[in-house]
Amino acid sequence: MRNSGTQPPSELVDALDAAQRLVCVGHVNPDADCLGAMLAIARVWGRGENCTATVALPEKTLSKRLAFMVEWAKVPLACNNDLISAHTIVVADTAKPTRCNVAEDLPENWLANRNVLNIDHHVTNTRYGSLNWVVDSAASTSEMVFSLLRGANKAIDATTASLLYAGIYTDTVGFSVSSTSGNTLRAAAELVDLGARVGSLCERIGRSQRPEEFRLTRLFYENTRLSEDGLIAYSKAGHDEIRSTGCGPEDIDNQVHIPRSMDGIKIAILFTEGPEGRTRINFRGEQNTRVLELAQRFGGGGHNEAAGAVLDCPVDEAVAKVVPVAMEVINKQSG
Repeated sequence: MRNSGTQPPSELVDALDAAQRLVCVGHVNPDADCLGAMLAIARVWGRGENCTATVALPEKTLSKRLAFMVEWAKVPLACNNDLISAHTIVVADTAKPTRCNVAEDLPENWLANRNVLNIDHHVTNTRYGSLNWVVDSAASTSEMVFSLLRGANKAIDATTASLLYAGIYTDTVGFSVSSTSGNTLRAAAELVDLGARVGSLCERIGRSQRPEEFRLTRLFYENTRLSEDGLIAYSKAGHDEIRSTGCGPEDIDNQVHIPRSMDGIKIAILFTEGPEGRTRINFRGEQNTRVLELAQRFGGGGHNEAAGAVLDCPVDEAVAKVVPVAMEVINKQSG
């Protein structure tokens, strides 16, 4: 079998094999890539006779649309005591420790003096782990974890294959963005051969909206606007608007594809005020436009084509701050 990407460091495999109590952590509002990576590692290493593995998914942080992945994985959820007492912490798909998806009442220094294995593909990763495996050329962290399992000679069953396929498929937007490489496609093909449930996955991810999710989608379509020059498309939803649909912050995931679908744009932006007075911003670049520098202007990070940031202000104020800067970035890169 081919390896799907950069060979994982032997020290990473050794650290995972030596772990006795393992907790897998991802980023806030975990997407399918984050979940696929976390759950696959916990499933595989949790099977060992000397290791117990859990995943950190605090209440109201998991999208209902993606809850099926946790149901399929059948991995125990971690409590605060698990995080404090764990022998090893795996942090997947998370660029910096302040983005870790853990309970608010956990001490701020909970990662201090811990054996932290940092596995990620974000170019802005701050290398905060005891061991850092960061491959910013990888299309997804799930692709990296597939490579990790292959490098560690671990068996991959149909459920684990499905979880990793979901991560790769969604982070490449159905294998449609430039980060999709031959290695990405080979990994996906091998996962299909290993039993990944492609039909079920795509139905659950793309064609199974609950009525409240459909109302949220309609809201984003109604709120989509174009800049005067047609180069920026953005949509927004305030705190009360989101609540009125029956959804919460955990249900905001890939809706940036709505403004992104506009023809001829260079930047798509989604503004969502989940917690009142705090606006999450998702940026996507088209026509070779790099949005990472735009996100970094507002304290965020990510990738050149897909990035994000958070502003402590209501959604309309965030729109007023960000859209003019996005225009500046387009002009700068065009010049």
